[in-house]
Amino acid sequence: MNYLKISVCVCLFITSFLSAQTREITLEDIWKNGTFRTESMDVLHAMANGEQYSVLNFDRAARSTSIDIYDYKTLEKVKTLVSSANLEALAYFSNYTFSADEQKVLLATNEASIYRRSSVGHYFIYDVTSETVTLISEERIQEPTFSPDGKMVAFVLNNNLFVKNLVTNETKQLTTDGEKNKIINGITDWVYEEEFAFVRAFDWNAASNKIAFIRFDESEVPEFSMDVYGTELYPTQQVFKYPKAGEANSKVSLHLYDLDTEKLQELNVNKSYQDFYIPRISWTNDANVLSAQFLNRHQNALDLWLINTKKNSSDLVLAETDKAYVDVTDNLTFLKDNSFIWTSEKDGFNHIYRYDKKGKLINQVTKGNWEVTDYYGYNEDKDVIYYQSVENGSINRDVYAVKINGRNKKRLTSKEGTNAAEFSADFSYFINTFSNATTPPEYTLNSAKSGEVIKNIKDNKELSQKLSTYGISKKEFSTISINGNDLNMWMIKPANFDETKQYPLFMTQYSGPGSQEVANQWLSANDYWYQYLAEKGIVVVCIDGRGTGFKGAAFKKVTQNELGKYEVEDQIAAAKQLGELSYIDANRIGIWGWSFGGFMSSNCLFKGNDVFKMAVAVAPVTSWRFYDSIYTERFMTTPQENASGYDDNSPINHVQKLKGDFLLIHGSADDNVHVQNTMRLTEALIQADKQFDWAIYPDKNHGIYGGNTRLQLYKKMSNFIIEKLSK
Repeated sequence: MNYLKISVCVCLFITSFLSAQTREITLEDIWKNGTFRTESMDVLHAMANGEQYSVLNFDRAARSTSIDIYDYKTLEKVKTLVSSANLEALAYFSNYTFSADEQKVLLATNEASIYRRSSVGHYFIYDVTSETVTLISEERIQEPTFSPDGKMVAFVLNNNLFVKNLVTNETKQLTTDGEKNKIINGITDWVYEEEFAFVRAFDWNAASNKIAFIRFDESEVPEFSMDVYGTELYPTQQVFKYPKAGEANSKVSLHLYDLDTEKLQELNVNKSYQDFYIPRISWTNDANVLSAQFLNRHQNALDLWLINTKKNSSDLVLAETDKAYVDVTDNLTFLKDNSFIWTSEKDGFNHIYRYDKKGKLINQVTKGNWEVTDYYGYNEDKDVIYYQSVENGSINRDVYAVKINGRNKKRLTSKEGTNAAEFSADFSYFINTFSNATTPPEYTLNSAKSGEVIKNIKDNKELSQKLSTYGISKKEFSTISINGNDLNMWMIKPANFDETKQYPLFMTQYSGPGSQEVANQWLSANDYWYQYLAEKGIVVVCIDGRGTGFKGAAFKKVTQNELGKYEVEDQIAAAKQLGELSYIDANRIGIWGWSFGGFMSSNCLFKGNDVFKMAVAVAPVTSWRFYDSIYTERFMTTPQENASGYDDNSPINHVQKLKGDFLLIHGSADDNVHVQNTMRLTEALIQADKQFDWAIYPDKNHGIYGGNTRLQLYKKMSNFIIEKLSK
């Protein structure tokens, strides 16, 4: 009797355990409940003393935010520098920035997004000594930035540049011609923000007495308008300047404001081309010498100029050209003597170079058939450069140290996957963030000398334990030989996979120039969605074809002037090859993508109509004629120069080939890939008498999110995919 009871209990325990092991992922888990959210270290800042770091923490119980200071050696919290709970002026702050001496802190609150990177907000100055806060402006402003001496803050309001003196509390307006959709001072226009990835277009010099800035004259740029439906009886319109491929860009010019003389002047260089971009400006260590990168409109010639603002002279110190395009570098670093560090892929792979102050090459610091993926900085005391690269395989990332002469290279991280570093100010330590496809983010304190892990900070063990109760399938990494290239690939099979059965195949990709989707890192929200689809009996695959990144310039730039040709050929060929596997049903293959990926999935379904049964395209470019000048012309030149490249690979021109099931989705307020793309494709499909499904999300931008939107969107896509691939 007792033995029977024990046996029953054991059986019940085992049954319960097995049941717990096979919990199924729901779309609510992914898009509503935050079930798989990871812990992180928000707004990490290395303190100047080299011994401490700060992070932004949120106290859910008190509903307050704080800047907390931690000790590197002990990882113990030293103090709370400031908490919104103790400030009457603001209930919370969402970001912070220190002055150079760390005696003042910019606190951001009431932020509102404009476009992808830009925002406006109210900003307060917190004085560490007096523990007081001061509002910079009653109006919401953009990009407030401390002067190096910490006595002033420059910012932009209504397209004009201002400086607030924190000693006298006076605010001075430096420019007066700013006007919406016409003139912008110190802030980038839409296309610069999106494609050159920066918003603040002004910079303080080291002496805190000069500000250089870029002025954008948008007067001749065509306008784009979007209806905003909202909740009122009559919709409104958002009208903004958007240069499409081949159309007029903003006329940019470089300017200087001297706070000592209160004079404003234009800075000129003797460039050889008239239609150009200024994608980066940065002061050198000489308070009179400004660096500026100029790029011709074709983006195949990049010049680095040093401008002496005292002598009103300029020198071209570096000029790079490429048959395709030259990437703008964010890694320009000036050393004490104004020699500089630069990254370039001029030898076929992205590497670090050192030049003297006149632009003469001193040495190439890194070499090899692999890419430098991040530059962390230069330790002048140790004569060491720290960087991240793909030396350990293009899907992995590791942190390295190397002497500036290129010798004594040392790998500082040991775990295979994705490693990213945040170094202390004196380069004694770094906080490493590690993850791979099976390990959620781990934060560790490491020695910058040896790479040795000193202490664990966060490891997301709770998430790991939670995931152990789900039937998570392994992401299997491999390569596949397609069109003469070994392409990186991952595959997710159903947890109960049976190789004697046949499964539908669903392909995911992005495929844009220089991108990477096959990476050995922790799961994104979409990865959980792929697990969800695998639970429904679908094999999910991702392949990075030609044109994607981190495998050298030749592999990346092969698609030049023909966006969508080789990339589509690779996905179609891969689908055919995978369809030959015994466990894949070649009659049930689907593909999807978002943005560039939606452009690709549309083309694959149309051009590969004998291969793909269905496709989903979200916010797709349907003709590169509709997209912006900087991105499109970088890879395609202009429509006037390359009409066939634009038209031969546009989904709009291949709708008559549609045979399978097609779901087309777009947000009506997409300022990036305009809904015009979907409307024109829809009309082409209608006139070709093709049946398809589609959905427009009102007032949603390129990300299509907000409230319940993502959950509803992914339910729609999931239902479509499962239904079409189950037949």
